Amino acid sequence: MTSVEVRPATRADVPALSKTLGRAFFDDPVMRWMLPDDDERRRKLHRLFGALTRHHHLSRGGVEVAPDGQGIGGAALWDPPGQWQQTRWEEMRAMPGLVMAFRKSMTRGLAVSELMKRAHPEEPHWYLAVIGSDPDVRGKGYGNALMRSRLDRCDAEYAPAYLESSNPDNVPYYERFGFEVTGEIRLPDGPSLVPMWRQPR
Repeated sequence: MTSVEVRPATRADVPALSKTLGRAFFDDPVMRWMLPDDDERRRKLHRLFGALTRHHHLSRGGVEVAPDGQGIGGAALWDPPGQWQQTRWEEMRAMPGLVMAFRKSMTRGLAVSELMKRAHPEEPHWYLAVIGSDPDVRGKGYGNALMRSRLDRCDAEYAPAYLESSNPDNVPYYERFGFEVTGEIRLPDGPSLVPMWRQPR
């Protein structure tokens, strides 16, 4: 297996990384609940990731990508300690993209966001908001390289890390990196998110 390179994302990467994450999360239980129509999800999911990356995560300096030669094989959207919340200005700038992505499902998207905010830990930490790899390269080390890149920094800074797994099948994967389940975030008449915390090593 060739080694996977990881580098910081630039604004020019946003269209490609958004498409990669849209493909990565196509079958995700929470995304299916928010956008139940397959065709709509296929056409619009990348807009959600584009809006969040462009108007929040990128400015925090924690977005990383793993190129695959043709484009972006995988991407991770991290926020540094104390910077996981969007400012009011960022929310306003992201809103058109979110409306384009969700339309009639906007209420569900806002419900997920609010429940996640309420459950978010107060202790300073690196926050892994999103990580995913294109289905065409899944199992080839892209996710592992992206996780290791930032977790090595967490350990060097002796900083904890936090994420919410939107797919219960991925919990064992995160546990291999030292994350531990801390509870459950139940969506109204929908699936659950699994909050996970990692102490530095």
